[in-house]
Amino acid sequence: MTAINSYLNLTTPLTTEQIAPNAEIDAEQQLQQEDFFALLSQQLAYQDPFEPVENSEMIAQMASFTTAEGITNMGTEFAGLKEVLTSSQALEASSLVGKKVLIPDNVGYLAESGDLSGSINTETGAYNAIVSVQNSAGAVVRNINLGDIGAGNHRFSWDGLDSEGNRLPEGTYTLQANGTVNGAGEELLVATYAHVESVSLGGGQTSVNLNLQGLNGIALSDAIEVAENK
Repeated sequence: MTAINSYLNLTTPLTTEQIAPNAEIDAEQQLQQEDFFALLSQQLAYQDPFEPVENSEMIAQMASFTTAEGITNMGTEFAGLKEVLTSSQALEASSLVGKKVLIPDNVGYLAESGDLSGSINTETGAYNAIVSVQNSAGAVVRNINLGDIGAGNHRFSWDGLDSEGNRLPEGTYTLQANGTVNGAGEELLVATYAHVESVSLGGGQTSVNLNLQGLNGIALSDAIEVAENK
């Protein structure tokens, strides 16, 4: 009876030394254009002279091989194009370091001696729009009265002071906006500006990410707007 190796683990990934020989074998087993024409020549040489292969059938075989080869080459070209686009996107994202981006989140970071700005988006406009600033405990530390606003995007800024004029510590704060729309109170959509500290390029495998000061990173594609860091 053959003994079974008790140390064999099928979940253990192959090493580089194990992958390389398999890759060479796979490459040798792939049908190349020369192999196809050799098989076609053998087929013609050994065909029944009383029932020869139809021209349409030969053309169909050649077309099938050409199509398969074209799809393989197209896949290779698309892979190269993806790498080029990723590199271009990474280079573009690197220019955002030191700037501000508008992110789809109502949580912002107040830096020391800095301010916190954001934007309200409304399709209909609102009366008596007010932005409430809440600390990490959920307490309202400041209300910013924006008055009546029209439809579209409306920027606002908080200087980091509470309702009594005291400077608040740096950290994350939540911004909530409310206003009167069609005679009823309604919560308005708020986005905040964040400072870009660095960019994660992703190595061509993942999307380019922006690392934000005091906040989690976001994908470059999620950024709504880019602004100067004033």
